[in-house]
Amino acid sequence: MFGSLFFFVVISPNIASRIRLMYPNLYYVFKDFFGVQIGMLRFINSFGFFVAIAFLVGAALLSSELRRKSKEGLLTPTEVKIRIGEPASITELITNFLLGFLFGYKILALFFLGPEVTRDTQAYIFSGAGSLPLGLLVGGIFTWLKYREKKKQQLPKPEERTVRMWPHDRVGELTIIALVVGLVGAKLFDIFENWSDFLLKPADYIFSGGGLTFYGGLICATLVIIWFARKNKISVPHLADAIAPALMIAYAIGRMGCQVSGDGDWGIYNSAFKLDSTSNIVAAAPGEFEQSVSAHSTYFLRNTNVENAYFSKPGALSFLPNWFFAYNYPNNVNEAGVPIQGCNDRYCNQLPLPVFPTPLYEILACTLLFFILWALRKRLVPPGAVFALYLILNGLERFMIEKIRVNVKMENFLGMQPTQAELIAFFLMITGAGLWVFLYYKYRATPGRV
Repeated sequence: MFGSLFFFVVISPNIASRIRLMYPNLYYVFKDFFGVQIGMLRFINSFGFFVAIAFLVGAALLSSELRRKSKEGLLTPTEVKIRIGEPASITELITNFLLGFLFGYKILALFFLGPEVTRDTQAYIFSGAGSLPLGLLVGGIFTWLKYREKKKQQLPKPEERTVRMWPHDRVGELTIIALVVGLVGAKLFDIFENWSDFLLKPADYIFSGGGLTFYGGLICATLVIIWFARKNKISVPHLADAIAPALMIAYAIGRMGCQVSGDGDWGIYNSAFKLDSTSNIVAAAPGEFEQSVSAHSTYFLRNTNVENAYFSKPGALSFLPNWFFAYNYPNNVNEAGVPIQGCNDRYCNQLPLPVFPTPLYEILACTLLFFILWALRKRLVPPGAVFALYLILNGLERFMIEKIRVNVKMENFLGMQPTQAELIAFFLMITGAGLWVFLYYKYRATPGRV
């Protein structure tokens, strides 16, 4: 990861210049890198693409760790009774028809509908636009395939068999649970965090692909996964240790989506830099930050937050480009900021003043923390200690980044004005430390058992 960043920033200026651009969806990636315009790629949001990659990488690492623990005798299988040889049920046929219909009606329709319909992918997703013939055709094909599959497996008399299920056999179920519950929890926490604004425009929050609070997803998914593990007799401490490194690297990959798409998870203004007449990021002289704010008075009348910090480029990091320290997020998916001259596409805004690119910092920090957890996963003896360390490191990382990150602050909490993320990060650190102490003393009292 760090070697790749060095290559992008130092060795290949051409690639580094492209990192500075925002790609709201994959259409813009292929257009910029390969010079081709594939309309259906507008449907694939860059942030969602990286979230999908994060789940796939996390699932692969979790499966690997659970297999290792099973081979070492730390995890055991459970016996599950299943019925085989039954014909396709009405529920299975209806489910497959609906999935096929949705795929044909919305996804395949992208190849046939005009750009005037699919240009705004979010509006297209939540609209009634689509292809009814394609929906019915693909729905019928999916239904027939399921019927045929079950027909081939059908026995004269259905049988009940007992199979052994290892924890790594349930990674698919765990991933789906984490995906569904995590996204719902992330959306709910974002709504609670912005409750007053949500009441003014609820549809913008409910039907938006953005606005996801990581800690909301983490907390909700953790509670449900604990329930799932106990139900299926999987050791919660060992499962938590296996999940910890996967969570850390998945978070780093998810932040790549934030950085690439420009979804608003950026930092406060860095008053040590400004934009020149060609929108390049350059060092600012004393007083030029205030002058830039005045020059964009119309924008700042609507966006009154001008919180900033002065951080110039350190001499030891002089080889890094200016946008590593201050970035204006051109063509961001949120369409935030002021118009970009000469741009006629949908995503034609950029921030009037550069901000700290906090997603980039979290990518680097969480990748480093992942390697720390990965290196220590076999050395920390009390089961659950790796997860406790994850809570401490993750909480510390997020608590620190919140100091320069734009977020809604609470009006009054014990005389302070913390953000929701700062509070949760603080409690995660306390919880992690407390859990570590608890596990350590319990392990000393009964070695080998937790």
